[in-house]
Amino acid sequence: MKNLIKVERARYDLSQQQLADLLGVSRQSIYAIEGRKYVPSTILALRIAQLFNLTVEDIFKLEDSETCTPLPMT
Repeated sequence: MKNLIKVERARYDLSQQQLADLLGVSRQSIYAIEGRKYVPSTILALRIAQLFNLTVEDIFKLEDSETCTPLPMT
């Protein structure tokens, strides 16, 4: 899963540690999420999006291999 956390941190001039402190997680967690080694929980993803005043979809993007075909409308 791609993410734009590093880009958003830069926009707000936040270090990984500062972002981690704001979210109540470790700096290592932010490093792992940015490096795509760890997928955050739904709650953490929502908190990250809320902090940057964006939607989860604005920050997190599925890779092509992770997408699925939407169900048809009934």
